[in-house]
Amino acid sequence: MKAIILAAGMGTRLGSLVPKPLTEVSDGLMIIDYQAEQLARVVGRDSIAVVVGYKKELLMEKHPDLLYVYNEAYATTNTAKSLVRGLTKFDDDILWLNGDVYFDPAVLDKLAEAGCTAALVDRSKCGKEEVKYDVYEDGTIRNLSKAVQEPLGEAVGINVVSRADRALLAEELARVAADDYFEKGLENLTLARKIRLKPIYLEGLFCKEIDFQEDLEVVQEYIAKGNS
Repeated sequence: MKAIILAAGMGTRLGSLVPKPLTEVSDGLMIIDYQAEQLARVVGRDSIAVVVGYKKELLMEKHPDLLYVYNEAYATTNTAKSLVRGLTKFDDDILWLNGDVYFDPAVLDKLAEAGCTAALVDRSKCGKEEVKYDVYEDGTIRNLSKAVQEPLGEAVGINVVSRADRALLAEELARVAADDYFEKGLENLTLARKIRLKPIYLEGLFCKEIDFQEDLEVVQEYIAKGNS
């Protein structure tokens, strides 16, 4: 298994002047530090690729031993185009995550053990800005977007694609619009019944995307309570 961190964006909603993965969540610990440490535990550091764009040198200098893929169109594209750049570098099962996610370490273990293409989801109420999901009768994910009408919860930005589905996902991501999130590619494939996307439930584990200052404060409070 390989891993991809999507870290090309500018992170304007957090109001930072550096890439969002360089946000400090506790004394001296940045999001990228934590993600790299936890992914290395699962796949090894030499199997981690970071898709960079905005102020890429800052990320590359922070962890020079990781692999890097450049999304030169980071200012005009979204996570779909960043992910497709990463997917084409590997022929393996791939675990990927947004570069602004902080999570309980057990989350990665659940996804690595899924054995299929899967998305981490939280069965809870969510707002209009979250990516939401619903399911088919067989329990696999059907719709995956901000526009789901009767959502069962939120997709939280950590996923895995099997080697068998990798090329199919890469092809679909190449077709979607420049400003689409990677979830658009997954949703197109689930609605066409070309892939089966298994929901992996948080079930009490912590996972938080840091979009705004209040999200950062939630993560910092979680860590301050002694959680890793």
